[in-house]
Amino acid sequence: MEINVTASLEHKLKAQTNIVEFLRNQQVGPNVYPGVPAEYTNWRDEQRAWAETAILFNQSFHMVDLLVTGPGAFDMLAYLAPNSFKGFVPDRAKQFAPVTPEGYVIGDVILFYLAENTFELVGRAPTIEWVEYWASTGQWDVHVERDERTAARPLDQQGYRRNYRFQLQGPNAMAVLERAMGQTPPDLRFFHMTTVGIAGAQVRALRHGMAGQPGYELFGPWQDYDTVRNALIAAGQDFGLKLSGGRTYSSNTLESGWIPSPLPAVYTGEGTRAFREWLPANAYAGMCSVGGSFVSDNIEDYYLTPWDLGYGIMVKFDHDFVGREALEAMKDRPHRRKVTLALDNEDIVRVMSSMLQTGDKAKFLEFPSAVYAMHPYDAVLKDGKPVGLSTWIGYTVNAGRFLALAMVDESVAEPGTEVSLLWGEPDGGTSKPTVERHVQTEIKAIVSPVPYSEVARDSYADGWRTKHS
Repeated sequence: MEINVTASLEHKLKAQTNIVEFLRNQQVGPNVYPGVPAEYTNWRDEQRAWAETAILFNQSFHMVDLLVTGPGAFDMLAYLAPNSFKGFVPDRAKQFAPVTPEGYVIGDVILFYLAENTFELVGRAPTIEWVEYWASTGQWDVHVERDERTAARPLDQQGYRRNYRFQLQGPNAMAVLERAMGQTPPDLRFFHMTTVGIAGAQVRALRHGMAGQPGYELFGPWQDYDTVRNALIAAGQDFGLKLSGGRTYSSNTLESGWIPSPLPAVYTGEGTRAFREWLPANAYAGMCSVGGSFVSDNIEDYYLTPWDLGYGIMVKFDHDFVGREALEAMKDRPHRRKVTLALDNEDIVRVMSSMLQTGDKAKFLEFPSAVYAMHPYDAVLKDGKPVGLSTWIGYTVNAGRFLALAMVDESVAEPGTEVSLLWGEPDGGTSKPTVERHVQTEIKAIVSPVPYSEVARDSYADGWRTKHS
């Protein structure tokens, strides 16, 4: 049946027999990273750069930006945020992960406090759309201005954005920035901002970091894109700076431990009905895909809480906010814990070796990111019983192995615990174009901390260099 894109999301969902089956068979793969090549050099060296030298991520194209202005902006955003706004002042930023009235996460973006009554949210569309909806209610004196990600813009508008956005990371990042600025970079605390000068351009700088490495997010008006980018590249020549391609970018979260893909918990519930009726059918929630071995007939089994994502520590009951009552009821219950799964090397080789034969094959493991849907959900098992969910999987050369980001029951959350990840979709796989016919298999894994640090490594008497015959 052809869907009328002018209809609401609520209308579109009511036309589905099963929402889970609908999302699992959506004809879209993982998020794309437009505007940059897949690789500038090769993804292995690009991964090494953030651990050993420095890397420049180009974030100018793949995220949605929402400018929120007006005297009611602070109050509206505080009302939508489970974390506290006490002490939140201009030139600061914070994680912004609103929940539904039922207490489940809608999405996760970064909120920049640019100036009095001026904020910018940057990230995936679900949270942006939630804020746009609340702004449309007229309860606050606010204005919102959306700057769409490149892949969702008309072709004649894909050559520019409101802002460029770069991220400079790695042990040499500060030396690169100092060379580009011509002076010592400011010593800022995490998620604090200032303005710096690079090649004559005024650049907003956010103190950031990834997997323990120092860095800055740098952004400013689009007309300065080439000026600032070229200056950073020139400054990095003596410090081993690499540019990150799209393939590399999607894998960096494996080491930082940030889960980028919570399914927006908006498909059911009275608390989000008005939102679904406001959203068009072709909004993010109506177009995204779910993949993986975890399958339930109930879409609510895919919803995540702040504790699932490691955000429980940010939830503060010092203000009134959407979902407060639900989170208060949840806070003392048992929670799944976010962990890294270090996947067993021999099992990974076994899965890969199935490609080198005729007959049944396991689901292909892509390098460096093995994610094949916008929202990956794989089952984590202990003695054949489900104990959690894996929501991101891929390979990092810095760890020398495949890792998965997961949330597991407290009973198996201790580092060193042996579990397994059920890899591949049931019944040969769904109809997503990124899914070939395959059979499911279990991959052994060791529960490890987030961010990742090695708990156990396979050791061999002979290394790969000796395996000539």
